[in-house]
Amino acid sequence: MNRAEIIDTGDSKRKAVKIKIQAPAEKIFSLLSDPRKHRLFDGSKTIQANISGPTKLYLGAKFGMSMRIKIPYKITNQVIGYEENRKIAWRHLMKHVWSYELKSINSGETEVTEMFDGNPAVSQWWLNRTGAYKWVDKVMAKSLVKLKELAEE
Repeated sequence: MNRAEIIDTGDSKRKAVKIKIQAPAEKIFSLLSDPRKHRLFDGSKTIQANISGPTKLYLGAKFGMSMRIKIPYKITNQVIGYEENRKIAWRHLMKHVWSYELKSINSGETEVTEMFDGNPAVSQWWLNRTGAYKWVDKVMAKSLVKLKELAEE
């Protein structure tokens, strides 16, 4: 199945989507932890280019992106959660958090959950102005489908 499942978190500012991928967690995590690859599975089409950062992320690592949501801008993200092959999370100056959790089902299958948490955001106005809470789960679902296609190649 090439569809991601939107999960009801019970919190209007926290969105989550999951998918099963026929690939080991190590392969999927290598895509998630390489910021140069993020544009390849960006379902929102907001990432324009990777502009700075390491080839493999780690706790505390910073990486920059050229983005576009209504207007073009550049943003620097920092990794705030990291467990090799299990979890990675980052945020930028607006403080909302993007994270991925990987759960091995068996040696060749992994469940991946992508989450967006707007609760710590410093500007709820911006998230509401851009309509983020209305579209973020749908674009995360597209991202996970693209991630699945990449990982299963």
